[in-house]
Amino acid sequence: MVRVATSTLYQQGLASMNNQQASLLHVQQQLGTGRRILTPSDDPVAATRALGVSQAQSVNGQYTTTRKQANASLGMEENTLQSVTTTIQNIQSLLVNAGNGTMSDTDRASLATALQGQYDQLMGLANADDGNGNYLFAGLQSNTVPFAKNTAGAAIYQGDNSHQLLQVDVARQMESGNNGAEVFMSVTSNAGYVLQGNSANTGAATYGPISVTDPTNPLYGTPLKLTFQTNGTTGKMEYQVTNATTNAPIGTATAYNDGTPITVAGVSFTVKGTPANGDSFTAVPAQQAGADMFANLQNVINALKQPIDTGTNQAAASANLQNVLATGIRQFGNSLDNVLTVRSSVGSRMQELDALDTIGQNRDLNNTQTLSDLQDLNYASALTEYYQRQTALQAAQQSFMQIHNMNLFQYLR
Repeated sequence: MVRVATSTLYQQGLASMNNQQASLLHVQQQLGTGRRILTPSDDPVAATRALGVSQAQSVNGQYTTTRKQANASLGMEENTLQSVTTTIQNIQSLLVNAGNGTMSDTDRASLATALQGQYDQLMGLANADDGNGNYLFAGLQSNTVPFAKNTAGAAIYQGDNSHQLLQVDVARQMESGNNGAEVFMSVTSNAGYVLQGNSANTGAATYGPISVTDPTNPLYGTPLKLTFQTNGTTGKMEYQVTNATTNAPIGTATAYNDGTPITVAGVSFTVKGTPANGDSFTAVPAQQAGADMFANLQNVINALKQPIDTGTNQAAASANLQNVLATGIRQFGNSLDNVLTVRSSVGSRMQELDALDTIGQNRDLNNTQTLSDLQDLNYASALTEYYQRQTALQAAQQSFMQIHNMNLFQYLR
């Protein structure tokens, strides 16, 4: 017969109550927090998975914050580019008005003043910031004023050609803006040719718009120079087209006919009026013709300030002005196309951010559901277990009381 010491019974009973009480407390904590896993030891596998999901959820939240930042930056750029678009359209209207042949020198000087106002407005928009001192169009040099005037009064770009990239999703880095060179000093790749006159021309010839007729022509993209010369034999005016870079002739000298289209190297344009011997025009790809909005506008302003009515060769001065205006109209048409292309790019990025936000929200919902499945408490099961543990604790307490009363001394009188 095995004899059990009274102390052993006390210790076992006390240990049983402590265990039952700890189990009951654990269930109470689960019910209070709503979590099934209070410590990793409750379910090591689920706890590990929950940690990974929580980290993924945190990273997804950071992507959401970054997308909001990118969307805000692109939104400010879009608003500024909308104003730039309006300014360019105002400039185009003024350039068209400047071509009115009935205007006097005073009228043209007034238009030059109006264009100077548009120049200043354009400069202000190019130097726009986000309200915190970070310039929108400075590239990575966000603390540097993008455009400033040098000692000669010409606008120069002080930013860089880089882009601020933001990680907006797992495998997507996005440009949060455009630099000033892309917006104010560039044209699209399909901008074609730009005709330019020569301020030294003494004739009264003007050119019309230039159009692309055959982009597959082997010479398309070649800078062209059109030079007028008097035929020594017939005394009639001819023109010779050459490569503006190498001076190599393209074709032979051709008789000039007022208003007859000139087609060469896949482009076509017309020349009207009476050119003088030695006068010349150039037709070069838009990328090489000067895409700087500020320089192009300043050229027009300077030309409008020059008196025509009092000159010795008013016909030549008027023709040169008309050519400058025609070039300006073409250049600002190309600039407008470029700004609209940039705006389209900004809109596409903002649309992509909206799509990524939707994906991020769905991912967040999935992560939340997974965490809930792993961590959240099943209240019905927990309440059942709670009452079971409570009953077990009460039973242990009753047993301990009965053992406590098993003492022979209480029967002694």
